[in-house]
Amino acid sequence: MPSAFQQSVIDEFRANAGKVGGPFAGSDLLLLTTTGARTGRPHTTPLGHVRYGEGLLVVGSNLGAPHHPDWYHNLLAHPAVQVELGDQEFETIAVPAEGATRDELFARVVAEAPGYAEYQAATDRVLPVVVLSLPDPQAPAPAITSLAGKLTEVHTWLRGQLAQVHAETEAHFAARAAHRGTGTAPPPGLGLQIRQRCLAFCQALEFHHTSEDGHMFPAMEGYHPHLRPVFDRLRDEHRSIAAVQSALAALLAGVAVADPDRFRAELTRMSEQLTAHLDYEEAEILPLLADVPWPPAPR
Repeated sequence: MPSAFQQSVIDEFRANAGKVGGPFAGSDLLLLTTTGARTGRPHTTPLGHVRYGEGLLVVGSNLGAPHHPDWYHNLLAHPAVQVELGDQEFETIAVPAEGATRDELFARVVAEAPGYAEYQAATDRVLPVVVLSLPDPQAPAPAITSLAGKLTEVHTWLRGQLAQVHAETEAHFAARAAHRGTGTAPPPGLGLQIRQRCLAFCQALEFHHTSEDGHMFPAMEGYHPHLRPVFDRLRDEHRSIAAVQSALAALLAGVAVADPDRFRAELTRMSEQLTAHLDYEEAEILPLLADVPWPPAPR
């Protein structure tokens, strides 16, 4: 739970479209909401940020304390985060920078906010620099008016994340393969990025399937009992995909040294199963949801 001071900053931020007074007057602040690594509950933290390209940089300074802040541990466990910036609110995947990229970005932060250099000098740990991608202003979210539209939105996000995991994995392995000479290959710099994106994808997919099995499918079966074989097939596919997710997660634990062929095989297997599953679900389920309003009417 935020301290009384932090909560007052959060309240003022939300009441004034991101503008706050006191010691943070004129500062570039955002609110970062993470999911607790141990509790699973949302935690909101006011943080300074620096804009960089199409993203925002935040630093796990913890005021130079010897340990990383709680919000950093949270986003490593749950990479999908909520960002409030001015009067804008969006979801993104938090990706800690690593290696030379981290050093370059930290120098960029220090150039705009020199106090972070003092925090780094006060501790032996390397202050993490986290990249929060901004939403693409050229791709406004379509208006969702039905449950069919919402399901399509979720499926589109899952397909997009999986495609990015494939692309980043190939870049990672290409960088490893390019190493020549003796000694250990330098880190390609995409290990954490792949981990965060793949973990966010797997967690979102698990939540989506759990929600379907626990709520949507039972409700729909009550209205369409003749489709029970369809729902049984979808539940079986959920279990099969979950098993592949577990194998992929095990590989991700050591992505920096993972065998490329094995990793590609597991990723391809899950991609093919998931794509076939989403295609089948859309063909059988979407027509039934076209007239179900979204968001649900309040009771």
